[in-house]
Amino acid sequence: MGVRVRRAKRRDRDQVVRILEEAFHEDPVSSWVFPDEEHRRAVHGKFLGVFADVTLDGGRVDLLEDGAAVALWLSVPAGVPEEDDDTPALMRETADPDNERAELVGRLTGAVHPHDRAHEYLLMIGVSPERQGEGIGEALMRGVLERCDREGTPAYLEASSGRSRALYERLGFTLMGRTVDLPDGPSMWPMWREPRTG
Repeated sequence: MGVRVRRAKRRDRDQVVRILEEAFHEDPVSSWVFPDEEHRRAVHGKFLGVFADVTLDGGRVDLLEDGAAVALWLSVPAGVPEEDDDTPALMRETADPDNERAELVGRLTGAVHPHDRAHEYLLMIGVSPERQGEGIGEALMRGVLERCDREGTPAYLEASSGRSRALYERLGFTLMGRTVDLPDGPSMWPMWREPRTG
């Protein structure tokens, strides 16, 4: 599938957040963090805006030119994870200070994130609901995964639904041993992809 992708800039932030909010509004993890739909509609964009800000400041945001999809990538160096990562607390403080789930999801995924090898981390990928199932997500990821293959770099992500897990498996990601089980909520699947050679 031929798609036109450009690297998002800071001026694209609102568009990036809008795409993510639409794509993840009914996601099992977002629904667990914000179970009341009306409340989710009010604060979800603020929550996802933290991911957009972190990635626009220190990573790579790929945006489909027609505005239907976005992928957020971070390059993670090898080494000991930062114990004082304040992103989960910032997620809660920014979006919903009284909601401990807004921080807990980041703490739980951070606890299983591997740091023994440098890798590309797909923090989030979102496709507008009306365009899901067209292969856009796969096409949007292809450029970074091809670079990973050329450079011998692995990739990592957490799948938040069975549907996304199946897509990532087709792209060469495999499950890493254990799930992240949200208390009284859904599971997330940490997945790793070794670079393909030849």
